[in-house]
Amino acid sequence: MALAFLYTNKMAAWSALSRILQGGKYINPSNIKFKEINALSGQLRLMSGGHGPRQMPLQPSRWQWHKFKDLAHYYFMVGLIPVGLIVFGANVFVGPAKLTEIPEGYEPKHWEYYRNPITRFLARYILPSPQEQYEKFLHYIYEEDEKNKIRKLEKKIRLKMAERHDFQGYYAHPVDAKYHRVSKEAADYLKSIRGD
Repeated sequence: MALAFLYTNKMAAWSALSRILQGGKYINPSNIKFKEINALSGQLRLMSGGHGPRQMPLQPSRWQWHKFKDLAHYYFMVGLIPVGLIVFGANVFVGPAKLTEIPEGYEPKHWEYYRNPITRFLARYILPSPQEQYEKFLHYIYEEDEKNKIRKLEKKIRLKMAERHDFQGYYAHPVDAKYHRVSKEAADYLKSIRGD
């Protein structure tokens, strides 16, 4: 190991001496910053272009942000291009509806009242018709009215129970009239078979 150290130092000295003899300039290694002298060949290596201290700054990775941007642009284009083609085709080839008189005996459909072809398509195939919405609303009103009547009846029953000091006993089970009628018919039938 010591022999190798002496050999490299001797070679560096001979390289510097040969440069001086050849008219070259002697380079003092202590004055060189961020540079390296190869001990065997005596060549000066300027690391990173020799423009001073270049460092790689430590910072968090931006891979996730770039991946998000790539996916956002991709899906935006996947959605934008087909929708743009559909809108362009509908407006160029189909065009807006024109207002004309209704022929005698013809009842227009609810989607025929819209001007834009895309709105007509949505009203025809995707959105519910105004008549359907109106009937749904009427059903909702009917259900709420029935619930309100039941609540009023229950309130009236509770008031009568409080007024008469009456209550529903634990032994009284509410009976559906249908099953009571069926069991009464079965009892009447059995009584008619048995006789007196």
